[in-house]
Amino acid sequence: MGYGQHQSFYLRDRWLNKAIKHLQRDNRFFYDKEAFEKMGLGKNMVQSLRYWVVATGVVSEDYNEERKKIYEITPFGNIVFKYDKFIKFQDTASIIHYHMCKESEPSTAWFWFFNILNETIISKDELLEKFIAWVKENEEKEISTNSLKKDIECLVKLYSAKQENIDPEEVIQSPLNKLSLVSEKRGMVYKKSLSSKEVGLTALMYVLLDFRRRFEIENITVDELVTHEGLWGRVFNMARSTIVDALEQLSHHLKYPVKFTRTNNLDTIRIPEADPLEFLFDEYVRKVEKCNGVKN
Repeated sequence: MGYGQHQSFYLRDRWLNKAIKHLQRDNRFFYDKEAFEKMGLGKNMVQSLRYWVVATGVVSEDYNEERKKIYEITPFGNIVFKYDKFIKFQDTASIIHYHMCKESEPSTAWFWFFNILNETIISKDELLEKFIAWVKENEEKEISTNSLKKDIECLVKLYSAKQENIDPEEVIQSPLNKLSLVSEKRGMVYKKSLSSKEVGLTALMYVLLDFRRRFEIENITVDELVTHEGLWGRVFNMARSTIVDALEQLSHHLKYPVKFTRTNNLDTIRIPEADPLEFLFDEYVRKVEKCNGVKN
């Protein structure tokens, strides 16, 4: 599992856009000695960004023929760069968040906070204590407490950092701030329950399609959507009633409708057979056309 790889820097607005631009020209850009000058970031920030591009799913790590590490832009990264490079859509922020939470690597703190931790209101001190205890139970090697503390600090800031009364040249806002999913006040950390509008129906469908692809299943239940790791109830802290409402809306999707069957004790969802990235491409083309006033 992965800890403290962000160098204590949470993701900033436009960082992903900057990284993709440079990686399009050089897939070993992060190893360029002048990368920090070319990006206008500090050296540690560039190292942090190397982590964030992979954690958010816009870039994948691989090795070239010389066994040197390279960074390739993913199909998701290409869609974001072409249609929402500044992460203005709620759906983009939600999918980035989902990519960080759905598995235990490389963002273990995020996976734990949203999938394992049940509390929605907790003091920051207790939050760290619980995280340390969980890591000790699940890791064979000892992990630095300082690294775990940095993970908690970074996690909270990723969702709460705002651009308020500050030099516009110094960008401190996080692109995930628009989700308002996590906040901190007087030493207490709050995990907000999101509505389908706050997440975005496109993002919710993407999660379903990706879940079907990953686990090769066609049907799930509402209970699973509420409680299963990597699904709506956990990743977006959605209430059961909100989930049911979102399913009703997605059952009317013109091209990829879910089939939602409600029975006495078992509400079943049949996930449509569609590639999640093809679906996302179609949706973003439509979104951009709508924003530009193009009529179908």
